[in-house]
Amino acid sequence: MKVLGIIPCFNEEENIEALINELSSYSDILDFVIINDYSTDLTSVICEKNNANVINLPCNLGIGGAVQTGYIYAKKNNYDIAIQIDGDGQHNPAYIKNLIGPIVKDGFDFVIGSRFIEKEGFQSSITRRIGIVYFSGLLKLLAKRNVSDPTSGFRACNKKVIDFFANNYPTDYPEPESIMALSRNGYRIAEIPVQMRERSGGTSSIKSLKSIYYMIKVTLAIIIDFTRKHQVT
Repeated sequence: MKVLGIIPCFNEEENIEALINELSSYSDILDFVIINDYSTDLTSVICEKNNANVINLPCNLGIGGAVQTGYIYAKKNNYDIAIQIDGDGQHNPAYIKNLIGPIVKDGFDFVIGSRFIEKEGFQSSITRRIGIVYFSGLLKLLAKRNVSDPTSGFRACNKKVIDFFANNYPTDYPEPESIMALSRNGYRIAEIPVQMRERSGGTSSIKSLKSIYYMIKVTLAIIIDFTRKHQVT
């Protein structure tokens, strides 16, 4: 079974070397590819210095485009499972086997690492938690699915979802919208408890001034996705 870690990065020079070293200790269970989203700092230099497998994008595509690049890579290289791991150090690779477990043992298509099941570790900012509760409610209303941590970027999927995401992945702030798309198309989704870490450097892509814009944009995207037809053949 081939497992790939997809690491989207933008200006993560403070975090990326430690993450490369950490992921390298799990080389017996996964490969990983860093998607450098046209960073303007030393991210690319650090990746090359550490002989990391890196794709340097020629322009900034944003989180959705960077992650989809990773799924395209996973599809072309015939990986069985892909795991998204943020480049900012928040996601602990110690949970990799936990994320893979429900896919391998129980036949789930997509597994989300949730910080809110056991409510341990870093719980995010108050503003972000309000947004998380809101999107949880929206997904429950439209998708009829209980998801405690819909903005979590720590997630794993099987080959079917790799193929789906390689062709269909939201552009901006894609986590909640992608859950809606998977639900609409009948994929089996599970959540497992994880402990997140506070980011060790860099800045979040969702800042306080963008929070209202983010919630409106993602809400509209989820509603539009809800109205689309089933895509899986």
